[in-house]
Parts: sequence; structure tokens; C-alpha cells
Amino acid sequence: MNFDTAFDLLLKHEGGFSDHVADPGGKTRYGVTEAVAREVGYRGDMRELPLDLAKRIYKDKYWDTVKAEQLPASVRYPVFDAAVNSGAGQASKWLQRALGVKDDGVIGPQTISAANAANPDALKMRMLGQRLRFMAGLSNWPAFSRGWALRIASLME
Repeated sequence: MNFDTAFDLLLKHEGGFSDHVADPGGKTRYGVTEAVAREVGYRGDMRELPLDLAKRIYKDKYWDTVKAEQLPASVRYPVFDAAVNSGAGQASKWLQRALGVKDDGVIGPQTISAANAANPDALKMRMLGQRLRFMAGLSNWPAFSRGWALRIASLME
């Protein structure tokens, strides 16, 4: 899977504008939080965040940060999706824990090598298990559990 395909899949979960009271991300558009948009220099209304800017943010801050292109094909999107949902550092830790390597939150040569040597389907399931266990423990799980669980289930299929 390449970035363009991953981005198109992501938009099925991260559409439109949202400002849910239980979401610590606050105002978002296409899943990009206001804090992240401001960090990259966007100063406009979040309801007007351009799709092409959202795409650049996702490529730079998430896809490239987790080195998705260097990971086995079957885990690229799950790691990218986890990075978008919970941060690149946390997604990296889930992958590293699933691999049994040091979970420092930075995907480097050791993580990439271990990922490419692992059974890709088993790795994906272990990583998604790490993610689900973490998310079920969040204080806002009651508000978002259905959507998060369905999202993770779709990644398992």
C-alpha cells in the first residue's frame, strides 16, 4: 500500500469537521486537530482547512514519521492509522511491543528489520491488540468506543 491509497482509506474514518466535547483534540477537519494545523502554520478557520494541506500533514507527520514505506505491506496502514489516531510515538510503541523490541516510540533500523522478519499477519494482529487494549483504558472510551472498535475491526479484516 502506498501513501495515496492509505490517505483515501483514512478519509473514510476522518471526514469533515468535528468539535466533539469529549475529544481532547478539539476542533478537527479531516481528522487534523487544530493544534497540529497551527503547528504547521495554518491560521484559518478549521472548518475551511484545505484537503491538500491535510494530505501534506498526514504524509509528513504520520506516514513518513512511522517510516510506513519501509514496513511490511500488511502493517503499513494499521501503523499509519494508529499514528493518526493516537500519535506517531504511541503507534511506534505498539508496533515495537508487538515485535518484542525496545519500545522507545521511534521506528529505526532495529524496528524495521524486526518488522520485516516477522510474520506480517501475526504482527498486525499483535499490534492491533496493543492498540485496542490501550484505547479501552482511555477516559473517553465510553464516548468513542463504538467508532474506535469498528475502526480497529476493519483493520483486522
